Formats: sequence, structure tokens, C-alpha cells
Amino acid sequence: MTEDVDVKKMMRLKLDYVNGIPLPELTCKNWEKIWNFQYRPDDLLICTYPKAGTTWIQEIVDLIQNDGDIKRCQRAPCHDRVPFIDLIVPFPLKSGLEKALEMPSPRVLKSHLPIQLLPPSFWEHNCKVIYVARNAKDNLVSYFHFGRMNHGLPDPGTWPEYFETFLAGEVSWGPWHDHVKGWWEAREHHRILYLFYEDMKENPAREIRKVMQFLEKDLDEKILEKIVYHSSFQAMKENPMSNYSTIPSFIFDQSISPFMRKGTVGDWKTHFTVAQNERFDEDYKKKMAGTSLTFRTEL
Repeated sequence: MTEDVDVKKMMRLKLDYVNGIPLPELTCKNWEKIWNFQYRPDDLLICTYPKAGTTWIQEIVDLIQNDGDIKRCQRAPCHDRVPFIDLIVPFPLKSGLEKALEMPSPRVLKSHLPIQLLPPSFWEHNCKVIYVARNAKDNLVSYFHFGRMNHGLPDPGTWPEYFETFLAGEVSWGPWHDHVKGWWEAREHHRILYLFYEDMKENPAREIRKVMQFLEKDLDEKILEKIVYHSSFQAMKENPMSNYSTIPSFIFDQSISPFMRKGTVGDWKTHFTVAQNERFDEDYKKKMAGTSLTFRTEL
């Protein structure tokens, strides 16, 4: 299920479309395999819009499931512990689909798919989902810097160019607004724990307790404290099993921008001009009209 492409010539893959949603071109070429992926009843899916705290919640879940055993959580890089089912990578790298198929149950899987593109077997088995949403302004800034260093995505261009691309929803995995709204509405009918990046930054222990309860894990306060510490931004930034330093530099060039960059709330203020902020707010009001979903852009 890897695409036979010379990985060293993978520079700047383009986007294609599935049902109107822009996705990496190799994902689109292999869409039938992704759509027919077979979930299992005891699978746990971690889903986010890209750059909304995906790696963070993966680490938290792994720490909870392993009762805070740090050595156990160092067994492999996070992308091997939690396969990314909707990203097809070039040969000879192994795609998340292949890793997932080889993995014994219970599996933890990762996806960035908007809810309407999730494979049907997921709904048939009523799997649990943890969804993390991040405010759009910080999400945009983080995605811009990720695009600069990730050669598996289209070149983001300049900041003003990417600002417009993001507002148009012409980025991998589609418009932010539709993504967060789709999963928010689905939480009333499915087993979805919907978390907010800003809440996790404000009070990690409180939000980790919610995850523990959702996973039916009863861990004592000492283990909780250990999980809070080892899932902190600084600890993860220094941890080679979570900071993506094992990914070759011709794919993730961390000299351009580190994968673990800032991990803060409100960094958008250092990027947005006054005019951009006004334009963003006007656009946001239209696209988020009629939803009960609200975000904080500062703490």
C-alpha cells in the first residue's frame, strides 16, 4: 500500500480531491484502499484537523493506556505506535494502513479526515473517537509553519498567500470550519470525546482525567502527575519518540521550522496584520453562523 515513488524525489507533492475535499495526491490515488479499511470494534480513533494537537493527544492516550509506564511509551516513534490511516507515503516507507493491518488489537489509529470521508466500517463498529479542536487562528499559523518544513505537502508560499489559501479551504484535509463543525455535530450521536486544545493548555490534568474516564481507566494521582509531565510540550519536544526527529530531513526539514514549534495559545497575534484579523473575523462569522461551537483565541 505504499506508492512506488522514489522517496528522495518526493519534493512537494500536490493536492487532489475526494468528494470535493483536497487531500495529498497519494492519498487520493489510494482512496479505495482507505475507504475499504476495516475498523475493529475495539479500535480507538484519534481525529483532528492537522496541527490541532494530534501528537499531543496521541502521547496522552499512550501514557494512559500504559498506566504511565514511560519505558513502554518509548517503544517506538509515535507514528508507529499510532498509525496514520489516511496518509499514503512513497516507497520504501511503510504507510499507516499497512502498519494498522499488522497491529494486534486493541489499536489506536490516527486520522485527519472530515467526518463525511471516514470509512463506513468505522460507523458499523461504533468505534470510540477522541477529537481535538484548536482555534482557527492558531491552527492556521501552525499549519503554515508545518507546510514550510514538510516536503510531503504543497509549498505554502508566503504568509499572505497561505492566509488566503487557508480561508479558501484549499489545504490538505479541507476547510477548518467544516471539519470542526462536522465532528462537533456528530458527538451527540456517536461515542466521541470532543476536546479543545485551549482547555488542554489551560488545565492539562483536568482534560487528561476526561480522557481517562472515556477510556475507562482509573489511575491514581501520582500516575496522573507523571502523565501531565511527560505529555508537556517541553518533555515531548525533547523526546525523540514524539518530536518526529526520526523522520528523514528530506521529508521533515526541522532546520526550517521544528515539528514541535511553540505549542502556545495566541501566537496568531505575532503573524496576523490588523487587516488580516478583520478579514478573518468577518469570514469566520459567516462560516461559523448557526453553530454552538465556540473557541478561545487567547488564555
